[in-house]
Amino acid sequence: MRIAIIFILLSFFSQSQIDSAIMVPMLSVHVGGQIPGGDLSNRFGPNLNAGGSFMLKTKKNWLLGLESNYMYGRNVREDVLLQMKTENGTVIDNEGYPADIRVTERGVGVHIVGGRIFKFLSTNPNSGLMVTVGGGYFQSKINLFDYQKKIAAIKGDLKYGYDRLSNGFSTSQFLGYMFLSENKLLNFYFGFEAYQAFTKSVRKLNYDTGLADTKARLDLVYGLRVGWILPLYKKRPNDYYTN
Repeated sequence: MRIAIIFILLSFFSQSQIDSAIMVPMLSVHVGGQIPGGDLSNRFGPNLNAGGSFMLKTKKNWLLGLESNYMYGRNVREDVLLQMKTENGTVIDNEGYPADIRVTERGVGVHIVGGRIFKFLSTNPNSGLMVTVGGGYFQSKINLFDYQKKIAAIKGDLKYGYDRLSNGFSTSQFLGYMFLSENKLLNFYFGFEAYQAFTKSVRKLNYDTGLADTKARLDLVYGLRVGWILPLYKKRPNDYYTN
């Protein structure tokens, strides 16, 4: 019921004198939440992400652009500090006190994307069902932050032996809804996104295990995203048809 109301409101706001689609360069920023799958789910739990994109929408509603994502979270499942911990699960610093160490997830995705807007539940031909696919680069790692800098085992470059930095080629898909208003104020999109990354470890050796990490990984990510769009109109959309 709520979804139906949303689409009715979108249809109402999109009423205008526009009777055909126009070319629109678009800048956008977005936020979302994601759930890992594949090999990535053994290392991390759910995360948040933020990013931006530049995209061109043609008069035939084709989309082409570049988008980026920055992923972060505290749900780290792979315990790379296990061998440093005491029986009660505490890491001890160089002075014999419980260390203040923060273990988090960090990730980056950059993709070239293409797709199309399909007119759906809107009288505005520049709004509708948004479908894109893409290809690019994906990277993830475990971020270790020694707040007091008192743990010799992860000081300086030594921490790279624990961070599990992995990267490689990835594909992306997005299915959602884009709304571009006549007045340039209400412009947004939302929907479901997915990534499939074919990655390998960048590090030659994992210090905590003493073993080389040569496994080919399939890192999957699924999530929801909502974005705000800044359309770079030279003039209001309806001016194309009322002048």
